[in-house]
Amino acid sequence: MERNNYIQQFADTSRIWDVIIIGGGATGLGAAVDAASRGFKTALLEQADFTKATSSRSTKLVHGGVRYLAQGDVSLVIEALRERGLMKKNAPHLVKDQRFIIGNYKWWEKPFYTIGLTVYDILAGKQAFGRSLPMTKKSVIKEIPQIAEKGLRGGVVYHDGQFDDSRMAINLLQTAVEQGAAIANYIRVTGLIKDESEKISGVKVYDELGKKEYTLKAKAVINATGIFVDQVMKMDAPEKDDIVRPSQGIHLVVDKSFLGGDTAIMIPKTSDGRVMFGVPWHGKVVLGTTDTPLKEFVLEPQALEEEIEFILKTAGQYLAKQPKREDVLSVFAGLRPLAAPKKGADGTKTKEISRSHKIVISDSGLITITGGKWTTYRDMAEDIVNKAILIGNLPKKECNTKKLRIHGYKENVDRSNFSYVYGSDYEKIQKLQQDQPVLAEKLHSRFDYTAAEIIWAVREEMAITVEDVLSRRLRATFLDARAAIDIAPKVASIMAKETGKDSEWEKEQVKEFIELAQHYLLIPYNPL
Repeated sequence: MERNNYIQQFADTSRIWDVIIIGGGATGLGAAVDAASRGFKTALLEQADFTKATSSRSTKLVHGGVRYLAQGDVSLVIEALRERGLMKKNAPHLVKDQRFIIGNYKWWEKPFYTIGLTVYDILAGKQAFGRSLPMTKKSVIKEIPQIAEKGLRGGVVYHDGQFDDSRMAINLLQTAVEQGAAIANYIRVTGLIKDESEKISGVKVYDELGKKEYTLKAKAVINATGIFVDQVMKMDAPEKDDIVRPSQGIHLVVDKSFLGGDTAIMIPKTSDGRVMFGVPWHGKVVLGTTDTPLKEFVLEPQALEEEIEFILKTAGQYLAKQPKREDVLSVFAGLRPLAAPKKGADGTKTKEISRSHKIVISDSGLITITGGKWTTYRDMAEDIVNKAILIGNLPKKECNTKKLRIHGYKENVDRSNFSYVYGSDYEKIQKLQQDQPVLAEKLHSRFDYTAAEIIWAVREEMAITVEDVLSRRLRATFLDARAAIDIAPKVASIMAKETGKDSEWEKEQVKEFIELAQHYLLIPYNPL
């Protein structure tokens, strides 16, 4: 997958794209797959790396949203449950059935949650992953050996989906390219261009790597920039009010021994009314999340001290062993671009802010999509491309992503180590290792990763920086930030050799990554 090939297409001033998508997160990549698979000339532009912001920082769930059911948002739950089933069907190597248990500590909880979750199953219909059932105390402890036993009366088990978010995004990227899309990261939109009737007719961009500017013409332009949608909208109409408000969610990653099994725990109502999860993921456990209103959007958000303490304290109330700061292997924060509340509403209450997606068409024809979540990415993409067909006066072509297999499609993968995320591509990585046995070398004793996976990330997954590899291709930064720091020099060396970079590039990459990775640690780590 040669980025330069796509840059050359962007340099062709005679080309008119049917659809240009700004933003390489879940929504943008989904839209690229949809538009390209309908046969439209499609370009996607990402200012940093794919899923650098929100879409790599989720709770790793593909779910209907039990809490939305509790809030009475039945239509959102039905939509998400349907899309959950399609995600599992189209990307079975990444999406799997995950058992969740709600521990019951009060007499009324077992019947209450059994009834509620049975409704959840009914809404899922044929797409249900498994049946929700009440459990005895003994059965709960068997599945989650580290659950707090004091006062435990039993539990309720239900089923939802679990996945790897940025790995899903990379496979969507590959799928879009296979369908004919031209896609590049590190290419920033600097302005919108308009025709004589003040309608959007393309974008101005700056290639951060090649240090060149280009002008791309298009029949329709989609703003799928997530937390940055208002910045793009202001390029179109500077006087417009912001339409999204940031809400931060953080996660702490700890060793799998804190749960003691493969079943996730769901805490339906914490001390401040939130939902919290402890989810097994790549041999670790992800604890989260929070919902903290903030003032501004940034590419690399950082966990607040009160959020960290909240998760440590709450997890400690439901687990036999309370996690301490020194137990945290990684902490990551993400910003949700929630639809801003109407004037007069209390903007500090994030539950007042809609989780469903919304499409806004400006007077000039800029198509902006906000809200939504990973689970409904395909449905959102279908909606936005349908709008692009209308706005761009494109030929009417039906969406076909409901049955479109995602790149890497493979059933019954072995999830005993990280390699399952590659699906059908793993055989090609194994061949690299067979051809060059030195590439089969493990990078770190605490990881499964090999040198061949770095080569693969550069050649086939458009990884440009050490951070791209360690954070979003291998997930090391999110799983064990100290170990990721340890292997950064080795990763930089392999990448430099593969791409023809010099030792100065290596040093700068390692320095930048170590500075960034410190923000994923609660206790600073200096490897030198």
